[in-house]
Amino acid sequence: MVFLVLLIPLGVMLFALMMGRIERRLRDRSISEAEVQEFVQTARPEEVNAVIREGFSRALQKFRRRRRDSRPSRRTRLFARKTDTT
Repeated sequence: MVFLVLLIPLGVMLFALMMGRIERRLRDRSISEAEVQEFVQTARPEEVNAVIREGFSRALQKFRRRRRDSRPSRRTRLFARKTDTT
């Protein structure tokens, strides 16, 4: 009987620690609502197909990579500002 009195609180504490680790991983991998809205509004057909085939997180990675590659570099933006002011 005394064994159960000691075992149950220990089990509850271990369960809470395990759930904390799982929650932390889920929180780090979560996607914001703004990212989802932007994806839905501007996604290309191949990115939408990637959602179906590979899941939303993989499709969002492809979407972010496309956006990053399509943006002009910082050097290009700075040069454009200098030429606009002259």
